[in-house]
Amino acid sequence: MKKRLFAMLLAGTMMAGMLTGCGGGATNGGSADGATDSGAASGGDKKITMIMALRDEWLSEMEAGAKNNCPSGVSFETQDAQNDAAKQLQQIEAAKNAGASAIIINLVDPETAGEMKEAAGDLPVVFVNRYPSDPSVLDENCIYVGSDEHTSGKFQGEWLAEYFKGKGQNDIKYILLNGTLGQTSTTLRTESVLKALKDAGINAAEATAPLACDFDRAKAMDKFTPLIGSTEYDCIISNNDAMALGVVEALEQKGIDPAEKPIVGIDASKDGRQGVKDGKLAMSVFQDPVGQGKGAILAAANLINGKDISEGTGYEKDDTGFVLWVPFEPVTAENVADYD
Repeated sequence: MKKRLFAMLLAGTMMAGMLTGCGGGATNGGSADGATDSGAASGGDKKITMIMALRDEWLSEMEAGAKNNCPSGVSFETQDAQNDAAKQLQQIEAAKNAGASAIIINLVDPETAGEMKEAAGDLPVVFVNRYPSDPSVLDENCIYVGSDEHTSGKFQGEWLAEYFKGKGQNDIKYILLNGTLGQTSTTLRTESVLKALKDAGINAAEATAPLACDFDRAKAMDKFTPLIGSTEYDCIISNNDAMALGVVEALEQKGIDPAEKPIVGIDASKDGRQGVKDGKLAMSVFQDPVGQGKGAILAAANLINGKDISEGTGYEKDDTGFVLWVPFEPVTAENVADYD
């Protein structure tokens, strides 16, 4: 992976002068690959560049959270790697050569965190939302801002345990929808929900092998549809709301009420929250995109200015001092309106 990425990097160094700055006002411009850059309304001598994996609904909210919380005296710009790790590496090198003071990286591939850090050189680096596969890359000049994935699945498992115990049922069969295999979020969301069920005394068994759906609604719908009517299960556990809603759509196309058996997701996205309101999703877990964007931009500014990474963020560090946690929160029919 490293050799391939750096070969692509050499080919892409011409991008160094193509980043679009935002100076003293909000600007939009095109990058060399056609991705759209967006700037914050603040300007100054310091410049922070966010290199995003891609712009989906959730990550766009995170981007807006960073932009809208950019501190005075700092200019801000973003690049979209369009889910291409080699392109992301090129953009980091280009940002460094264009005079960035710090770089925020939403990793395309958590396995490449070391290469991305190396490309940034001596610049402060903030990884956001996607935790590096190798946490040893984190240090005083390279930190992580995100939510503790151990707690996301834990909230799902606790809700399901309470639900089934209320029915006097301790043995269940579940269908699991996985996100992108190999991503830390997929692994930890899966491990934590199953652990929470076990810790609560629920004997949870697979109704079928996990469905790897890459956090994608359409893929979840396609993979779940053949199981309808042929596989007995008690609940659906999804690593995110989009896949859970793909299951909802598949069931509804077959004339089945998705509320018959609990479907639980993660993110509490706009569509996910509506699913909870409509009773189609039993619950979700709120992952705060604006909070992660805010934490990332303020932590980056703190690194530039030699301050404690948590200063002014409202979030707590972990024991290492290199991680800033933005809490997950369970979302049910009782409290979903609080998240609008």
